[in-house]
Amino acid sequence: MTKAIHTENAPAAIGPYSQAIQAGDFVYVSGQIPIDPATGEVVEGIEKQTEQVLKNLQAILAEVGTDFSKVVKFTIYIANMDDFGTINEIYGGFLSEPYPARATVEVSRLPKDVQVEMDVVAYVK
Repeated sequence: MTKAIHTENAPAAIGPYSQAIQAGDFVYVSGQIPIDPATGEVVEGIEKQTEQVLKNLQAILAEVGTDFSKVVKFTIYIANMDDFGTINEIYGGFLSEPYPARATVEVSRLPKDVQVEMDVVAYVK
């Protein structure tokens, strides 16, 4: 059984997809970009973009009663691998051990020309 997840505390989907889908004991959160849900605008700068993406993910996870401590997999998409150190430092500040599995990939372009996007898979129970 699957269930679509939506919260007003994260940006609305900008296409034909859900913010997240809960399937059994797991939630699959769609890629989040650094849109401030209060303004609908993209925040500027890699530090603020990384923080906003993580806050958007937190809001969606909270909607299903879980948090970063239950994330089993992160995927991080970045427009410039030179930003890896900055993103990694901010990311580390939101998480604690044991850290989830993770992939980080440099891509040629992201929606709305943002610098970072992340998606997660989390355990709900």
